[in-house]
Amino acid sequence: MTIDLTILVAYLATMVLFGVRMSGRVTTVREYFLSGGRVPTWALFASIVATETSTVTLISVPGFAFGGDLTFLPLAVGYIFGKILVAVFLIPAFFRGRYLTAYQLVEARFGPVVGRLTALTFLASRSLSDGFRLFATGLVVAAVLSTWPGSTRLAAQVTPAGADPATVLVVVAIGLLGVITLAYTLLGGMRAVIWTDVVQLVVYMCGAIIALAILWQHIPGGWTEVITRAHAAGKLRVWDLSLDPARSYTLWSGLVGGMFLTAGTHGTDQMFVQRYLASGSASSAARALVWSGVFVLAQLGVFLAIGLMLWVYYTGYAPAELAALTVDGVVRTDRIFPAFIVDHLPIGLRGLVIAAIVAAAMSTLSSSLNSSAASTLGDFYQPLTRRDRTEQHYVRVSRLFTVGWAVIQVAVAVGAIWLSQRVVDEVLGIQSFTLGIVLGTFWLVRTSIRSSRSALTGIAAGALILTTLRLGTDVSWQWYVLVGSISTWAVGCAAARWGEPPDAAAGSTDTSASTTT
Repeated sequence: MTIDLTILVAYLATMVLFGVRMSGRVTTVREYFLSGGRVPTWALFASIVATETSTVTLISVPGFAFGGDLTFLPLAVGYIFGKILVAVFLIPAFFRGRYLTAYQLVEARFGPVVGRLTALTFLASRSLSDGFRLFATGLVVAAVLSTWPGSTRLAAQVTPAGADPATVLVVVAIGLLGVITLAYTLLGGMRAVIWTDVVQLVVYMCGAIIALAILWQHIPGGWTEVITRAHAAGKLRVWDLSLDPARSYTLWSGLVGGMFLTAGTHGTDQMFVQRYLASGSASSAARALVWSGVFVLAQLGVFLAIGLMLWVYYTGYAPAELAALTVDGVVRTDRIFPAFIVDHLPIGLRGLVIAAIVAAAMSTLSSSLNSSAASTLGDFYQPLTRRDRTEQHYVRVSRLFTVGWAVIQVAVAVGAIWLSQRVVDEVLGIQSFTLGIVLGTFWLVRTSIRSSRSALTGIAAGALILTTLRLGTDVSWQWYVLVGSISTWAVGCAAARWGEPPDAAAGSTDTSASTTT
């Protein structure tokens, strides 16, 4: 185990050094958050893929196939359609002004109240969902730490009375990941984030392929046995044609819900919009985004295949090990893949695969911290200070904001230890609730409406309808973005059409008030 820990530590140290090395000298806000707008298309493509592939993907998607079937795939197909919508309708709009954040586009049209409300929504949902992602990675690192000689005994010694030593290890793992990721994000800004993303994409894909190969060796009948047994158990089903809106991962909720979910994440989320603005042009950003959708579909196919193979192995050859991962008769599917890695991968390879899972987490977390700091600066702090401070001051404050958001996300991750079993639903559910409202607001930007009062009316209606949907029905979260965006857009349009007077606080076509220094 010492070799595996050495590999993991060496990888983490290399990422920090690599990030600092790639950062160069950061002297302006646009260099810190947008890498000076000089990121090539291929690097942008890799960064988008790495950012949306968190540890939730690497752990919960195999867990999804383990506990169910392949009905996750239609959601990935919907992702492609959503990215095409963003490439055609939203990316060009971001390049028409000198924006730092996505929400400055909203402010330019509807004024500061609406712009900052959408920014605040992003900050809240991003912190919650990425806190859950950090928690998922903490589970893996904690599993590694638990096999280190003396770690369990040490954890027991520092654990308060009545607490679980295993929980202490998870908390320690979450803290380590947060500090290490913060180190290179804080120093290098977006340039460090993007170029470490490129490396991390290669690392986690290699790790996934290694795990797939090792799994294949543990199943005597190979891929033929996997297909035969999975087919007999109904686990090869891809299309669920049910029309029940309460069912998740049906063909319809996957294609339509996935399309709107991705339009929301990749079209209105600062974490992705910031990447587009770091590229040379709208066409470069659009190409990178669309091709990332194709790659992610293939990637999810690999992760689902890992889940099927894990099911065949544990149910057919290791039922005793599976029993150890079962609590009150329920298999903890999010812990199946980490358990296999720790228990069955050879020394050395185990360290590489663990590093791959950590890489996926770090790419998402670093992007989240950087984009949250950018929104805090561009949407709140710069307007508060009337943009009359020096560039050096704003860069220094940006780093402080980065530290602040790191603390918040670590706190959310620690809290998630007692809340979640299947993390993927928690993450996507949180995002879907807020993204529908924000996406509807961005659709309003594409209209001729300029009244902030109409936009706020649409936002209030979208929030009310989604809250009613969430609390009063059992409709799947996969419909939330569709319902939220359409209701926000429709009510906003209706409010403007029915004679809502233009608000004096509404923005004009002049974008100068929303640009960075």
